[in-house]
Amino acid sequence: MTSATNILSVRGVTKKFGGLVAVDAMDFEVREHEVLGLIGPNGSGKTTMMNLISGALKVTDGTISLMNRPISGLPAREINRRGVARTFQLVKMLPTLSVLENVLAGAVFGHKHRWGFEAENFAHDILAKVGIDGLANQPVTSLTYIDQKRLELARGLASEPKILLLDEWLAGLNPTELQTGIELIKTLRAEGRTVILVEHVMDAIRSLCDTCVVMNTGRKIAQGSPSEVLADREVVRAYLGDDDA
Repeated sequence: MTSATNILSVRGVTKKFGGLVAVDAMDFEVREHEVLGLIGPNGSGKTTMMNLISGALKVTDGTISLMNRPISGLPAREINRRGVARTFQLVKMLPTLSVLENVLAGAVFGHKHRWGFEAENFAHDILAKVGIDGLANQPVTSLTYIDQKRLELARGLASEPKILLLDEWLAGLNPTELQTGIELIKTLRAEGRTVILVEHVMDAIRSLCDTCVVMNTGRKIAQGSPSEVLADREVVRAYLGDDDA
């Protein structure tokens, strides 16, 4: 499900750590209602790119714009309020709060602010969407790994973001959990949500993504549909080495 409207624009974005160039003059756009896969071998700069979009890191050069308004340079909290939510490779929760209270935090402090009973009812709806409303009053420390991931996703959705960043959200799941996770992201896609997905699970990339941007050593080496980029010789070489390309 795609639209001609660009919601996120990355133009000439570079991130340097001293002499190391982690992201090198990246250019791409994300269309509204699109699931874009940001893929590449380990160490290619994918998570750094996600950190730049969400404001966890500041760009060295270039511009990131949301709905034609620059967001690069803003603090992470302000970027979140403007409509960017994310999950992390290592699940981040608010450990002293209950499952419901974690989601309420997203509803109260995120892009759209909800309060009181409205926020609580909305949080229950989001928990039901990800399949853990029955655990609403449980401490987060009691959750299984996949339920922790569901909770982090729910908290992101509770802010009603314009764009959702999922950084290896499917990583570490067993085969049954993995299929559950893919189906859950498919429901988000069917709802028309805009998602950037960093992922190594190729079955997920093929079934979920409209477009893929492939990174290697900090730069973009390919862009297109999943079938196009996964057949690209430079992409195969980046993943497998010259002998297999």
